[in-house]
Amino acid sequence: MKNTFGTGVSVTLFGESHGPAVGAVLDGLAPGIPVDRDFIALQLAKRRPAGNISTDRAEPDPFEILSGAYGGRTTGTPLCIVIPNKDVRSGDYEAIKDLARPGHADYTGYVKYRGFADPRGGGHFSGRITAALTAAGAVAISALRGKGIVTGTHIAGCGGVGDRPFSEDGLKEDLEALSSADFPVLDMDAGERMRDVIAAAAEEGDSVGGILETAVLGLPAGVGEPWFDTLEGLLAHGLFSIPGVKGVDFGGAFDKTDLKGSQYNDAFYMDGDTVRTRTNNSGGINGGISNGMPLVFRCAVKPTSSIRKTQETVDMKEGRDAEISVSGRHDPAIIHRAAVVADSIVAIVLCDALAQRFGTGWLGE
Repeated sequence: MKNTFGTGVSVTLFGESHGPAVGAVLDGLAPGIPVDRDFIALQLAKRRPAGNISTDRAEPDPFEILSGAYGGRTTGTPLCIVIPNKDVRSGDYEAIKDLARPGHADYTGYVKYRGFADPRGGGHFSGRITAALTAAGAVAISALRGKGIVTGTHIAGCGGVGDRPFSEDGLKEDLEALSSADFPVLDMDAGERMRDVIAAAAEEGDSVGGILETAVLGLPAGVGEPWFDTLEGLLAHGLFSIPGVKGVDFGGAFDKTDLKGSQYNDAFYMDGDTVRTRTNNSGGINGGISNGMPLVFRCAVKPTSSIRKTQETVDMKEGRDAEISVSGRHDPAIIHRAAVVADSIVAIVLCDALAQRFGTGWLGE
C-alpha cells in the first residue's frame, strides 16, 4: 500500500478528497533550489476549475510549506507541502457511498482496503490529490529550469477538436506561451471550440476526454537506463498515476506503426559539435536513454467518470445490482486541468532520473 514514487528524488502523496488536507513530501532534492511561492500558486491556479467547463467545487488552495525550505530555497531535507480542503460537501456522497461509480476506483478500492477507505469524493483516489502533486511539481519545475530544461503540455485533442501540433522550429516559443496560458492550447480558436464541446457535454449530464501532448526541451543526452528503468518506462509510470490517463505514446508512435523502418528511423547528423537527428519519431529517446532531442509524448485521458446519466452498477455492501446517477459537483472534462499535473509529474520524474545520472547534488549546483 505504497504512495511514493522515485529513487534519488521521491514524492509521497497523502490525504483524501474530503479530509482535512492533501499534501506531498518531496525528498532527495538538493539544497539551494528556488522555492517560489508565487510560482507554486500560479501552478495551482492552472489546476483549479473555471466556469461552466469545470466542477463548481472552488478550493482556494492556501498551501503551507511545513519543512524543507528556508529563505526561499530548499534545505536538502524533506520538503512537505500541505493544502487544506475548504470547500467540501460530503453529504453529496452519503446516498451513494455503497454504490460503485462506473469508471471510478470505488470497487477496486473497496476490495483492496476491505471497505475501510474514505468514500467521500473518491477519498485518496480523487483528482483532488493532484493539487498536492502540482505544488510539489512546481518546485521540481524550478529545479529543471535552473538547468535550462523546460516542459510544457497542451491539449492535442478534446471531444473531436484538435489543436495544432508543437512547432519543430518554434518549440521554445510554444512552451513559453503555454507557461502562461489560461487554457492550455496553441491555437486559441481550437481552444474555444473545445470549450464549447465541454460545455455541451455538461448540459447533457455527460463528459468528454482527449489527448495531452507534452514536450521537454533542454534535457541532455544520456539520461535513463536500458531495460527496466528506461526513460519511457519511468515517465509512463509517473503519467499513469494521473487519474484518467489510460494510454501513453512517445513521438506519436501509435500513428506511425504502418511506416517502414526507412521512414521511421531518425537519421543522425552533426550540428557543430552536437549530435542531432533529422526527425524525432523516437520522441527524444533511444534504447531507453535520452538522445538530446526534445522529449515528445502524449497521454490519452478518458472522459470524466462522474456523470448525471443513469448507469448500471452494484451495491458493494448488499451484493446486488443497482442503478446510479452521480449528483453533486463534477467536471464534464478534466483534460484542461490535467495539463499542469502532467508537467508536474514529468518534472518530478526527470529530477529523479537526472539525480541518478549526475548525482543528487547536480540540480542544486
